[in-house]
Amino acid sequence: MITTADAAAFSLTIASGGVAVFPADTVYGLAAAPDDLAAVARLYELKGRQPTKPAALMFFDRDRALAALPELGPRTRGAAERLLPGGVTLLLPQPETGEGGTGADPADAPALGLRVPLLDGPLAALAGVELAVVQSSANLAGGPDPRTLADVPQAIRDGVDLVLDAGPLPGTSSTVIDLRGYERAGTWTIVRAGAVSAQRVAQTLG
Repeated sequence: MITTADAAAFSLTIASGGVAVFPADTVYGLAAAPDDLAAVARLYELKGRQPTKPAALMFFDRDRALAALPELGPRTRGAAERLLPGGVTLLLPQPETGEGGTGADPADAPALGLRVPLLDGPLAALAGVELAVVQSSANLAGGPDPRTLADVPQAIRDGVDLVLDAGPLPGTSSTVIDLRGYERAGTWTIVRAGAVSAQRVAQTLG
């Protein structure tokens, strides 16, 4: 179970430029401050992941996430309100480009990955974390998603500044949903199947 003291230690670690292993509503993840290039580089190095591959931005509260994205159109914002919090990662248009970027096809627009986990039960204390983090699963690139802390490679656990343990997690990574075409055309695509079923996504988005 995560305590308020754990959540405070997590916030301090991230704000101080550290990297942490933490539990989400799907699998164990790695987190760093998005504006700290050195910390983000450490996160990628620990995973053995190419720095050109994007990582999602995670907020621990939906209202904070949406407040940080005032440029979202009403249709996309409504979809995010219905899907979050939960075991999904939403691919949204990058704020500086707007939907569709400079091309006719919204799928060509640069994407921002947004994650807001459902934090209840043993994870409820993390809902008090006010900052956003860059996050990725706490595994080696291409390796299995870690359901328990023991599944996180020892080299990663040894290389971070904080490790939080909440016991076994569901163990299925988030469903990745591309919403870059949603504002304009109501279109969406599941890029990666995961914790939330395609049927449930379809029921939510119509």
